[in-house]
Amino acid sequence: MAFELPPLPYDYNALEPYGMKAETLRFHHDKHHKAYVDNLNKLVDGTELADKSLEEVIKISFKDPSKTGIFNNAGQIWNHNFYWLGLKPGGGQPTGELATKIQQDFGSLDKFKEEFSNAAATQFGSGWAWLIDDGGTLKVTKTPNAENPLAHGQKALLTLDVWEHAYYLDFQNARPAFIKNFLDQLINWDFVAEQYAKA
Repeated sequence: MAFELPPLPYDYNALEPYGMKAETLRFHHDKHHKAYVDNLNKLVDGTELADKSLEEVIKISFKDPSKTGIFNNAGQIWNHNFYWLGLKPGGGQPTGELATKIQQDFGSLDKFKEEFSNAAATQFGSGWAWLIDDGGTLKVTKTPNAENPLAHGQKALLTLDVWEHAYYLDFQNARPAFIKNFLDQLINWDFVAEQYAKA
């Protein structure tokens, strides 16, 4: 059973009024994300991993030096699948239990944004910033390259892709502006709340 590229959960131009061009989504989803899917299918073809779930492949291949290429591609597929679902035109605000938990664990929504922004801005080179549920406590973390909370036994709630290709067409080298735009206009808090309810 081959791994597949899921379609975006919105039209290519849906995020344009909120700082992310259709061209960015076409390159990022249709080229970069698709390349990881194609690469993984080639790498696992004919192996015992070909019939495993994406999550199983990530857990099996993480920190196995003989499977670095497999992990990198599988991790990037999972990260991107998760990233697209965490975006929503216009964003919004957290509500209900999630809003209460953010207040409890960070002090305020603004403090969460400050901590998340710092993690995203200080991830050197390529990587990801995350909001995670770590044993019942919300935390912000960051991972390099293809790593993700799943590989570390943590529950992901939200992520931001800080690889340069995620923002260069929209913000050139201004990663802080990209981060602020994401935090202010693009977070799908309904999706985050769904992940939190499953944690």
